[in-house]
Amino acid sequence: MAPLPVGFLALLAESFTSKDLLVAAEECWVYGYDNSRRHVLPQAVVFPATHEQVLAAVNACNRFNIALTTRGRGTGTTGATVPLKGGLVVSLERMNKIIDYSPDNRYITVEPGITNQQVQDFVKAQGFFWPPDPTSAAFCSIGGNLAYNSAGPRAVKYGTPRENTLGLRAVTGAGKDIRVGVHTSKGVVGYDLTRLIIGSEGTLAIITEATLKLTPLAEATKTLRAVYQTVFDAARAVAAIMSQPVVPCALEFIDSNAIEMIRQYSNSDLPEQAGALLMIEVDGQEEGLDSATEKVAASARNDGLLDIRLAQTDAEVKALWQTRKALSPALRKVAPKKINEDVVVPITEIPALIAGLDQLSTKYQLPIINFGHAGNGNIHVNLLLNPDDPEQSSKAHHCLDEIFSLVLSLNGTLSGEHGVGLEKRDFVDRELDANSLELMRAIKRQFDPNGILNPDKMFPLA
Repeated sequence: MAPLPVGFLALLAESFTSKDLLVAAEECWVYGYDNSRRHVLPQAVVFPATHEQVLAAVNACNRFNIALTTRGRGTGTTGATVPLKGGLVVSLERMNKIIDYSPDNRYITVEPGITNQQVQDFVKAQGFFWPPDPTSAAFCSIGGNLAYNSAGPRAVKYGTPRENTLGLRAVTGAGKDIRVGVHTSKGVVGYDLTRLIIGSEGTLAIITEATLKLTPLAEATKTLRAVYQTVFDAARAVAAIMSQPVVPCALEFIDSNAIEMIRQYSNSDLPEQAGALLMIEVDGQEEGLDSATEKVAASARNDGLLDIRLAQTDAEVKALWQTRKALSPALRKVAPKKINEDVVVPITEIPALIAGLDQLSTKYQLPIINFGHAGNGNIHVNLLLNPDDPEQSSKAHHCLDEIFSLVLSLNGTLSGEHGVGLEKRDFVDRELDANSLELMRAIKRQFDPNGILNPDKMFPLA
């Protein structure tokens, strides 16, 4: 990796003070990784506080042909913020202001470095929330949520960031200042560049402002836990629940392998023959919520149901969710370096997916634990291994290859909310046809003609 040109660093120094520009390896090191555990040392890091500083960084990189990787809080799991070619990392953590708030129009405009939780806490006082709620909400940034189109459990009812973002301000890879989208609930002028940029993982443009569509908080929530004999029984219940008019705000799934792990590492009151579990939440107006919850519960009942419980108090809600919350600590104890994929299949194909994963677990002698967002078929597939063991690492590589083939054979998709980054880059051409890939690469060239933004990510290398 060639040293950065002196002229490039001098140009950056015109827009960034010494406190906002890092060049020492020991200071840059921490900005070379994300939650994928991959790491490449960046050669410099800048911390813009304004849109104009972002623009200056992009223009400097274009002038000297330096790779630029944009970074939020580093909570992503696919290596999308790992600076493969070194170069410059633009960390947006200091762009964390609220720019505009219009509760009457139900929107808030924020900078990308503000965390999801900070937005939720601010708008809650006026009775609103922003629907995307990834597990890392307390730490992840809004910019990162938008870059990955990260959603979470509430997506089953309220949608992803693409459905909950009105407009953006951004700097393209060519160094062009753009404003896309609207401040209204309707608008069809021009191509929808807002939705194109969201989910593009920093390969097209750097978001500097986002206008988020807010939703009123529900008056009340009811929580159910349903336990089934088999995954097939649980999947039948999911299909039935999603076919009736009352849409739950969360519909979470845990398979038998996950249930067994929970039993080993926590106190559990689950039936011994439990083959799958659903956590269901229903929200809405206080008046009529009991009736709505009973309709969902009725849909959840079939001849494979072993137990269904409705929480009556906050303490009971916490107790029901304790089963689900016990899973992640258990997984960390067993395999702190596990592989976590987030595939999606049609709801009716969940049993075939789980059955296929069990077969692959046996074939490769690797435990596979599955849970996720059942209402939209988004299953988190966890391969428990020690990647420092060459034999296990090789097994996991071949197993993942077959997992992705299985998902696509079931009319599924390789990622629901974690993105592509590096981890799934080389599998993308199995899902996308050659013509579609070329069109996407052409779009990339229009936004980023010199290819400086997050190079070698998302698409297989040509």
